[in-house]
Amino acid sequence: MVRYSGMRAFLEGDSFIKSIMYMPQRPTQTSIPDVQRTPDNRRIAIDRVGIKSIRHPVKVSDKAGGAQHTIANFNMYVYLPHHFKGTHMSRFVEILNSGEREISVDSFDTILQEMVNRLEAASGHIEMNFAYFIEKVAPVSSVKSLLDHDNVMAHKTRVVVPVTSLCPCSKEISRYGAHNQRSHITMTVETNDIVWIEDLVAIAEKQASCEIYGLLKRPDEKFVTERAYENPKFVEDLVRDIAEVMNRDPRIDSYVIESENFESIHNHSAYALIENDKRVC
Repeated sequence: MVRYSGMRAFLEGDSFIKSIMYMPQRPTQTSIPDVQRTPDNRRIAIDRVGIKSIRHPVKVSDKAGGAQHTIANFNMYVYLPHHFKGTHMSRFVEILNSGEREISVDSFDTILQEMVNRLEAASGHIEMNFAYFIEKVAPVSSVKSLLDHDNVMAHKTRVVVPVTSLCPCSKEISRYGAHNQRSHITMTVETNDIVWIEDLVAIAEKQASCEIYGLLKRPDEKFVTERAYENPKFVEDLVRDIAEVMNRDPRIDSYVIESENFESIHNHSAYALIENDKRVC
């Protein structure tokens, strides 16, 4: 049997069959209309348009000099002028995959600039959401475990720190015991110098009733229970105490501090927020 590609010839026994394969002609790139670039007559600009929740490998440097390898969710947007119908969605993905296989935080600004340039936009916005792990050492047994923290990096950094809070009122009015709960402290900061994620986590943990650990033995449980009891904090105390620390830190230009206490004796949360731009007198 003899076979050829394009024009094929088959020789089977005494019969000879010739056949021609017709392939549809591929249109050239210039022949495909670019609908996104066509005019739009509504004269309404779009503040942010792009792709949301695309996952990509990232590498995040830690304070100890190492690096964590994790997966981040990216949101990538640009400003769209009123005279364009749409943006080129595929270019966002191309930009994300054009450089390092594993994106580093150091390349964040480069990616943002490339996105703005390639999409011919006046401005752009990138968010990177990822889990960051910090090793915790139990206070008595010294057993080690990892504790994860949710982080978002854009032109500001946001970190969510789980802590324990114990109610001062409950302690004051009770003959013994006091209700306590897990709280989430969310800090969004804009800085003028390096502030490590570990630094922000430490600020929140030191102002809480007690830290949270991934692994505790019985002596550790006794320690954290008594530690929280000796250090009661309202939700208002948490945000105010953290604000005092950030007001004294010259590296931090602005901050938003939020605390949500998942009340153990109620079917709702307690919440407080403080916002301050230190550059504004």
